[in-house]
Amino acid sequence: MLETLDAAAVRRWCASGLAALRAHQGEIDDLNVYPVPDGDTGTNLVLTFTSAQQALAMDLGTLPDDGHTPHGHALRLMARGALLGARGNSGVILSQILRGLADTLAAVPAVRGRQLADALADATTAAYAAVARPVEGTLLSVVAAAAHAARRADSDDLRAVARAAAEAAAHALARTPEQLPELARAGVVDAGGRGLCLLLDALVEVITGESPGQPASAPPARRAPVTAVRESGSDAYAYEVQYLLDATDEAVNRLRAELNALGDSVAIVGDGAGTWNVHVHVNDIGAAVEAGVVAGRPHRIGVTRFADQTAPAPGPQVALPDGRAAVVVATGAGIAELFAAEGAVVVPANPSTGELLDAIRATGAARVVVLPNDPNTQSVASAAAKEAHGLGIKVSVVPTRSPVQALAALAVRDPKRRFEDDVIAMAEAAGACRYAEVCHAAREALTVAGPARPGDVLALVEGEVHLIGQDLVDTCTAVVDRMLGGGGELVTLLCGADAPAGLADRVRAHVEGAWPFVEVQAYEGGQPHYPLLVGVE
Repeated sequence: MLETLDAAAVRRWCASGLAALRAHQGEIDDLNVYPVPDGDTGTNLVLTFTSAQQALAMDLGTLPDDGHTPHGHALRLMARGALLGARGNSGVILSQILRGLADTLAAVPAVRGRQLADALADATTAAYAAVARPVEGTLLSVVAAAAHAARRADSDDLRAVARAAAEAAAHALARTPEQLPELARAGVVDAGGRGLCLLLDALVEVITGESPGQPASAPPARRAPVTAVRESGSDAYAYEVQYLLDATDEAVNRLRAELNALGDSVAIVGDGAGTWNVHVHVNDIGAAVEAGVVAGRPHRIGVTRFADQTAPAPGPQVALPDGRAAVVVATGAGIAELFAAEGAVVVPANPSTGELLDAIRATGAARVVVLPNDPNTQSVASAAAKEAHGLGIKVSVVPTRSPVQALAALAVRDPKRRFEDDVIAMAEAAGACRYAEVCHAAREALTVAGPARPGDVLALVEGEVHLIGQDLVDTCTAVVDRMLGGGGELVTLLCGADAPAGLADRVRAHVEGAWPFVEVQAYEGGQPHYPLLVGVE
């Protein structure tokens, strides 16, 4: 049993935690509430923590001359490795939890119970700060409960505090279906929270030498798709605007008043060093950004339209003559060629923070726009953008959710505009492009369109299952009809690697017959899992 947490214990915790994540990887993947065949939290957590262990193994014995203790240095290595290897939202949040622990414990001579409690509190703060719109019933709720219990233990006994944190996390995990209706309908607990419970259990075992013996998480049951909803604010506002801002406290106070006059859901939080995260729901995007320009220096501007809420290695020196470049996340030889033709660097799907950062640096540009093309990659892209900012590279993330949106965004790039204005124009173009995905159900699920069984053809419009069919071509034409029923002049079709021959031709012929004034562009995308991706502008 340990009285304090030393560097050797940190190393054992990292190895034990990774082993636990690997052992339960499939279980956590199965907690995914989507019936589509990608987006696995367990895999992303394993990859993130593997990177943490690799960073720890490479440099544990080398102490920098910065006053940090051996255990603090080990935790910093873990946090840095996790950040660069982070995949998916849960991976990014986990990396920030490790950063919070490392920042608090780095210079503490001896880590006992109260020190661990303080570190968990700071880890919770860092985790919430990593998410623009925190949602309860997720990994965030679990780490917050662990931190609260650790503080409530009010003890220097490291074992007692670690046990209290792990037990509270397990109880918080069991409550996540009460906080998120999507989890309740699916009969599962939060996947990221389950991963954190395993890591806290591993910490208890390292400290005490005993297994904590928490109850297992709820077994997977019937699954329903997560429905993207507006977390707060009035339906009167169509856009969410977010950016980082370098400004004084006085300027931010004025900005807060201006944004409150423009919209709602205003949230402005700072890091104590003059950098602020600004969030607001508005109809006038330009006014919200201009208010930031008046207040200070906005960067990493992101715009999301609420209506949209429901490959080769990067090559060097691809910056445009004005010093700008674009990095796009996508998989499929045809899609990669399309983006390369637009002058963009393509990174394969589900990249780590470090892989995206390498691609950003490889462009040789001072100003880079990143198009993640997947909601689960947006946090990774934001983390890479933050790292790039520290290297003097200005990076903005346009929150694209599909390659067809990225094509629409790249089509409106104009080097004659200011970089910030160009980013806004790209975000607006992406938001104006409605997207759909057609795939085969990978598992049984209860969706808003009815029950789906393995092998059924699913048509998802902007992330939500709208149609369930048996014939691929019929489902593809039906979803295009449904989208064009809401208007549109241009249909973009990207055929996947598993698409049958002639799929695009049959969909094109249907559109030409039923919608004679609509233009159709079809390409061989080569993407996995999805025989057809559709964009309507």
